[in-house]
Amino acid sequence: MPGSKVLMRVLESDSIEFVMVRIRSCKGIICRNQKLVCGGRELARSKPSYGTMVERNQDAGYVKRQIAKRKSELIQDHEVLLNGKPIEDQRLINDLSKDNTDDVIHLFVRKSAEIRGSPVGKNFELSIVAPQPKDVRECVVEREHKPYDYVPRKSPKRETVLEPVIINPKTELPLEISNMINATRKGLDRPTDEEPLAENNPRGLPLSEDGEGLKKGTRVGEGALRECAVFLLDHPKSGNRSFSGKVRGFAGVPPTVYVKCLHEGFNHPGGVSVKTSSLQMFMENNGSCEDMGSGAFPVEEVHKIVVLDMRMANADRHAANILVSKTEDGQIVFIPIDHRYCLPYTFQDCTFDWLYWPRARQPFGMDTLEYIRALDAEMDIALLKFHGWQLPNDCAHVLRILTMLLKKGSEKELTPFVIGNMMCRETVRNNSVIEEIVEEALNSVLPGSSEGAFLYCVSSIMDRRLEEYI
Repeated sequence: MPGSKVLMRVLESDSIEFVMVRIRSCKGIICRNQKLVCGGRELARSKPSYGTMVERNQDAGYVKRQIAKRKSELIQDHEVLLNGKPIEDQRLINDLSKDNTDDVIHLFVRKSAEIRGSPVGKNFELSIVAPQPKDVRECVVEREHKPYDYVPRKSPKRETVLEPVIINPKTELPLEISNMINATRKGLDRPTDEEPLAENNPRGLPLSEDGEGLKKGTRVGEGALRECAVFLLDHPKSGNRSFSGKVRGFAGVPPTVYVKCLHEGFNHPGGVSVKTSSLQMFMENNGSCEDMGSGAFPVEEVHKIVVLDMRMANADRHAANILVSKTEDGQIVFIPIDHRYCLPYTFQDCTFDWLYWPRARQPFGMDTLEYIRALDAEMDIALLKFHGWQLPNDCAHVLRILTMLLKKGSEKELTPFVIGNMMCRETVRNNSVIEEIVEEALNSVLPGSSEGAFLYCVSSIMDRRLEEYI
C-alpha cells in the first residue's frame, strides 16, 4: 500500500544483487525494472554476479553441476564450503538453510565466491558473487587426518572422475595400481548403488527387503569392498602383500582398488553424482575356462584357484569368471575375477565349478602345501583393518573356520575335491559338512563362551569328521 514500509535487515557483506533478490521475494511486492536508490543515486553492481534457480529438494552436487555448465573460467576447479567446511554432494539445500537463514554458502573457484540463497515460492534462489580475476589468490587448506579417515582429494578438471579412495593415509598405492588408475577406464565394476537388488540397479530388479544380496550370506552394496579385499588377501608366495613388492598374488587376482567415479554413463535417476566402485586392472587374455576343456587345465593353476575360493568361501565360482592367458612359451595361466560374493556372513552358498574338474581330484603339490601352511586368518583380518575395512564378525568367523579346514584337510593329504565338498551343500535344504561342524560346536560350548573356546571346539569336531575321509 502507498506509504507502507517493509523493514529488512541488510548486512555489510550483502551484495546489491542479493538485496534485490530478497526484495523480490517479499510478499505483496511486485517488481518490474527493479532499481535500488540511495541518496538520489541508483546503486550499480560493482562485482560480477551469477545467479541460478535451485529447488529446495536439490542437493549441493546439483548446484555444482549447474554452475559447471557455464562456459566461464570462473567455474573451473570449484568446491563448495559452508562455515569453512566442505559440503557433501548429497546434502540438500533445504537442510543447509534450516538452522540459520543467514548462513552463506561459499563456492571456492580459483578465487573465493559467495552463494547467497533465499526462498522464492517453492524454489530456492541462489546468487553467486565473485571478485574480479585480478583478485585471484590461491588458498591451501590442510587438516590433520585421523587413522582410517577418508582422505579427500582435489577433483580433476574433467567431466569424468576416477580416483582412489584411501581410508588409511599410511597406505601407499603400488606403482602398478597408480598407473592403472591414470591410464585406463577398463575394469570398472558396477557402482555400489547399482549392484543387483540395490537402489539404482539399472535392470530394474526389485530392491532387497532385508539387505541380503543375490547370494545367501551377502549384503547389497558391499561387492566392491569384497573385490578389493580378495585382492589384498591373495598373498604372493613371498608373504603378506603389504610387505611384498610383488603385485601378482598366488592365485593371480588382478590389482583392484576402491575408487570414486563420476560418469554420465552410470544410472543417475536423481542427477549425475559421484559414486564408489571397485576398479580392476584389465588383463590381456585368450578367453575364459568356458572356452577350453577342463582336461587341458594345468593342475597347479587349478589348485591356486581352489585355495583362494576355499579361503574366501566364494559363492559364485564358475568357468566364465576364470580368464585364461598364455605365456610366450605356451604355458596356460589362470586369472580369477569377479569376487563380489566372497567373504560372506554364512557358509550357505559356497559354489565351486572346479569340483567337477579332473584336476580337483589330484592332491596338492609341495609349493601349494607350503603356501597353505603359511596362511594365517588373524593376519588376514588385521591386514583388511589396516586398509580400512573392519571385517564384520560373522565374516571373520567364516574366514577363520574355512582357513582352519583348508589347513587341516591339506595336512591329512585330502584332495581339493574332498575338502571342497565339505564346504558345499548337496541340496538346498541339506546342510554342508562344515555347517554341521559349526552347529555341533555351538551346541557344545556354554552360552557366553569366548571365540577362542568356540574355535577350539570347532577344531576338535573338525578333526573327528576329517578322519571319516581318510
